[in-house]
Amino acid sequence: MSGSTVATTKHLELRGGSIHIVSAGDRRVAIGADPILVGRDASCTLVLADPRVSSMHGELVATSRGVRVRDLGSKNGIWASDIRIHEAYLGDATTLHFGPIEIAFEPAQPEKLRLPQTEQVGNLYGRTPAMREVFARIERSAATDLTVLVDGETGTGKELVAQALHTLSTRKDRPFIVVDCGSIPQGLAEATLFGHVRGAFTGATDDRASPFVLAGGGTVFLDELGELPLDTQPKLLRALAERRVQAVGATGYVPFDARIVAATRRDLSRAVNENAFRADLYFRIAQVRITLPALRDRVEDIPGLVQLMLAQQGHRSAFRRIPRDSMAQLLRHDWPGNVRELGNVVAVTLAFADEGGPLDLAAHTSATAPHMRALGGEASVDLGYHEAKRAALDQFEKRYFSALASATGGNIAEISRRAKLQRTHVRRYLVTHGIGRKRE
Repeated sequence: MSGSTVATTKHLELRGGSIHIVSAGDRRVAIGADPILVGRDASCTLVLADPRVSSMHGELVATSRGVRVRDLGSKNGIWASDIRIHEAYLGDATTLHFGPIEIAFEPAQPEKLRLPQTEQVGNLYGRTPAMREVFARIERSAATDLTVLVDGETGTGKELVAQALHTLSTRKDRPFIVVDCGSIPQGLAEATLFGHVRGAFTGATDDRASPFVLAGGGTVFLDELGELPLDTQPKLLRALAERRVQAVGATGYVPFDARIVAATRRDLSRAVNENAFRADLYFRIAQVRITLPALRDRVEDIPGLVQLMLAQQGHRSAFRRIPRDSMAQLLRHDWPGNVRELGNVVAVTLAFADEGGPLDLAAHTSATAPHMRALGGEASVDLGYHEAKRAALDQFEKRYFSALASATGGNIAEISRRAKLQRTHVRRYLVTHGIGRKRE
């Protein structure tokens, strides 16, 4: 599974095209591999200056299936005749309405996008064209200082993309600093991002430098950027624009030199339309966008991923011990926790398998694992009521959070979302019951 392994497909055929406003047909916007945004915001690729058009109304991008058009949660929708489009692929000339504005789409000749022939970039693996297109974007972006937004579902490997961007860049010998915006305590976002001086607020017993300053020419990875409080977003925008920060309680500014990579599992363009994320910060962050495909959309990569994971855990030759029907079930599983869930399945299977025996990975997926079945149990009559109740509750908590940890690969943000609990409470339950490695 080395990075030099040659894959079969050398090119990806992209079917693109162009769009123009029907009433002003002189300006055409080409649609290629980079998504273009259509909307009222002045930073959109195609600006529609009409109050009935949403700030970020829709997105178009060339794919192998044709141009994908996607509504970004607009108020008045995207329409083709009397059909409202949420997501569709365009292959033929089509007239669309973005709210009241008539847009003409015209297809172009397919374009061949050259794909890297490696199956691995950093700790990311994939033979499918979708993943090797991601590799191509990583390799092109790493050579620049452009800010990158990585999006994708939980467990797809967004932090691995950030690490690869750092490792392949000229900043590779400088620090790689992670800031989890989703776990910042309420009211401490500014202090976490920009630093603070001693005595600036209750609990500030020492000076603390900003991660942007600590990066010292390296890379700052802003994980789960979509969770950043709205009132902190303009201050982050200003810091990124001016390349300097002011610590909480300080009177002066400190310049910084750092490459910024951000990640989110949220659709930030929709969040802009919902007034939950600032459009100007979005465009500052998303100079380059890299979208990771869900594992269910690249199931052909599962056997290779399993081989790589087994090798990483010191069981390189164990792949042949996986029954054929078990692997077939893995390919049919929907993988809500994506690659992180697959890694957890491999680890659990290795832990419980007999030495030299078969590795039935499918038996440990969230759909079939015993801990995902009924979470109840029989009460003990040998204990007093309160003791028995506490014991039963402890058992339930352990089974419940073990099930969630297994299904999400231990991702605290996703466990918090599914359990409808604050992350601090989730961490406490995981620590109390000794459940797994607490992965952010």
